[in-house]
Amino acid sequence: MHSNYETLVHAIAGATGSIFSMSVFYPLDTIRFRLQVEDNNNKNLSTFEILTQILKTEGIEALYRGLAPVLVSLGASNFVYFYSFHGLKALQKSSTFGDLKLGIIAGIINVLVTCPLWVVNSRLKVEKQKFFTGLLDGMVHIMNTEGLSALWSGVGSSLVLVSNPAIQFTVYEALKRNIPAKSTLAFFLMGAAAKAVATVLTYPIQLAQARQRHGKNKINTLVLLYALLKKKGPAALFSGLEAKLYQTVLTAALMFVMYEKIVRFVFIIFLRNHRKKLA
Repeated sequence: MHSNYETLVHAIAGATGSIFSMSVFYPLDTIRFRLQVEDNNNKNLSTFEILTQILKTEGIEALYRGLAPVLVSLGASNFVYFYSFHGLKALQKSSTFGDLKLGIIAGIINVLVTCPLWVVNSRLKVEKQKFFTGLLDGMVHIMNTEGLSALWSGVGSSLVLVSNPAIQFTVYEALKRNIPAKSTLAFFLMGAAAKAVATVLTYPIQLAQARQRHGKNKINTLVLLYALLKKKGPAALFSGLEAKLYQTVLTAALMFVMYEKIVRFVFIIFLRNHRKKLA
C-alpha cells in the first residue's frame, strides 16, 4: 500500500474515532471544563453530583452545549495529528524514543494549526454567547474585539502540552509492540492506560490552558500556576482531575478501539481488492 494512502487512512480513522468517542462522553468533558475554569463551591462535589446539579438547574441541553463545534475541532485536530505522526513515522524505524520525538513534532503542528478553533470552543462551552454561535463567526468576533493574537490564547501552555499526546502515543505504541493480544479489550485497555499516564503527568498545564483559553487569565502559564498554588494550595493544581480522568481515559480508550478497527477494516478491503486484481 502506498505510504501516502496509509497515512491518510490513519488520519481519517483517528478523526472518526475521536468524534465518535467524544460524542459518547461529552457530558463528562463539560463537567471537567467547568471545574477547571470556574471558581465556586463545585470543587468539593463529585463528578456525579455536579452532573445531577447541572441537570436540575440548567437541563440536559447544558451538558451538550457547544458539542457540534467541539466535534468539528476535535476531528480537524486529530486528523492533523494522526496525519503528521504517521506521515513522519513512515520515514523512520519505529522505536520508543522515535515515537516520542514524532509525537512532539506532530503536536506542535497540530497546536499551531488548530488553536483558534479551541479558543472559540472554550467560550461556547461554558455559556451561551450573545455575538456568535459557531466556529467561523466566533473566530471573526474574537479577532475583531480582542485582536488576532486572542485566537492563540493559551498557545504557550498548548505547546508545552504537546507532551500529553506525545506521551500517550509513545506509551500506546510501546504497549502494542510488547503485548501480543490484539483484541478489542486489549486496544481499549492500552488506550486507557496510555491516556491516564499522559493526563496525570500534564494535568496542571491543562488546567492553566483551559483558564487562558476561556479568557479568564491572560498571564503567563507558570505565573498562573504559581498564583493558584499560593492562593489555594497544591490541590488547586489538580482541580477537576477526577472528571478529566473519567472523560479523557474513557474517550481515548474508545477512540483507539474505533481507530484500530477502522484502519484494519480499510486495509483488509484494500488487500482483498489488490488480490482480485492480481488474480
